[in-house]
Amino acid sequence: MLTTLEDLVPEILARAAETSRLIVAIAGPPGSGKSTVSASLCAAINLQEPDAAVVVPMDGFHLDNAILDAMDLRKRKGSPATFDVAGFEVLLRRLRETREDVVIPLFERKLDLARAGAGIVKADQRILLVEGNYLLLDQSPWDRLAPYFDLTLFLDVDRLELENRLVQRWLAHGHNVGSAQKRAWSNDIPNAELVLEKSRPADYVVRN
Repeated sequence: MLTTLEDLVPEILARAAETSRLIVAIAGPPGSGKSTVSASLCAAINLQEPDAAVVVPMDGFHLDNAILDAMDLRKRKGSPATFDVAGFEVLLRRLRETREDVVIPLFERKLDLARAGAGIVKADQRILLVEGNYLLLDQSPWDRLAPYFDLTLFLDVDRLELENRLVQRWLAHGHNVGSAQKRAWSNDIPNAELVLEKSRPADYVVRN
């Protein structure tokens, strides 16, 4: 169902009122704005109900660069094979089953690495906005995550705009146009195509 962020806030709060903890999946291809949308949605929810919501990023489960080098996967960093899916699934299970503070890893983009113990989901935070590229991917082992989500959201972006954003990312990191295009087309855009073609339908779609 096509919707807007403004309409999602009351919908999420209404659903959260019916359960002790609501876990919302926010998925979309790289460059679709998941982090920005998740932060905005979290802030809007917390304006209505202070400190009720928190963002839980999938990116904290990036494999370390040393491991990727050993696996010859450094150039494909960000693709499904470069994440600790099993560890992420364990975290989702803990967040679903326990009512205590849970420490989570976060990804530091400037350092290009995941930091263990960098965030906390508090016991009384009952709306968890889980964001990541592959949350709705209908392929093993990612499809094992489906039972943990009470509500799913997918970010839809015009294809040309998405490609431009992914090239712009590398330009912003100091690459020239040729290098930026090569990096985007060798990894980011194939990852985006996978998400667009192989994700399960979401409960709600937001055009971003």
